[in-house]
Amino acid sequence: MNEKILLIDDDVELAGMIRDYLVAEGFDVAMAHDGESGVREALSGRHAIAVLDVMMPGINGIEVLRRIRGESAMPVVMLTARGDDTDRIVGLELGADDYVPKPCTPRELTARIRAILKRIGGAGNGQARVIRAGALSVWPENRKAEWNGQAVELTSTEFSLLEVLVRHAGQIVSKEDLSMLGLGRPLMRFDRSIDVHVSSIRQKFGALPDGRSCIQTVIRKGYMLVKE
Repeated sequence: MNEKILLIDDDVELAGMIRDYLVAEGFDVAMAHDGESGVREALSGRHAIAVLDVMMPGINGIEVLRRIRGESAMPVVMLTARGDDTDRIVGLELGADDYVPKPCTPRELTARIRAILKRIGGAGNGQARVIRAGALSVWPENRKAEWNGQAVELTSTEFSLLEVLVRHAGQIVSKEDLSMLGLGRPLMRFDRSIDVHVSSIRQKFGALPDGRSCIQTVIRKGYMLVKE
């Protein structure tokens, strides 16, 4: 496997425990214990994914994520305090791909990392087949999307969710199915991550000719990508 992971956490003991587990699982792990060095390492291009703790002195995880997203779409998993919905939602709105509440088990974190890396693993491979729905064009193998011929920058998770919707254009997709097919995990109770990611995707695309969003909310059922 040898996928390189960047672990950004000021808790040296916890970070070391997580690192040892990930190394035993076949990953290559680098660590940063403050926000400034975390940003530098994240933007170095040497890492496939970052695991980022929200609560750090100085530059906290939210600001680190903001700086990373200003220059890079690398996948980022946030470690958040259990029950802290504010940090979780802000992180997702800024483009975090997933979050894991602390305290977490290394096994759960590893599963989340594997799910994200699996989703992006096929990028650039195979034939450049395109799926179109109205003004939207999506190339799953290249993980590229265009709206009216203009490239749209999406995070790994945003692209994965959009791909599910475009493959089911004109059909209602439940949040449960979006979570399983897009995030690779069951939808947890009170989990708003799907809503936040879909809201972010909507903001990156233009409106339809009638002024509606291309992704419609179907109350108590899920979301539907308009097929035109």
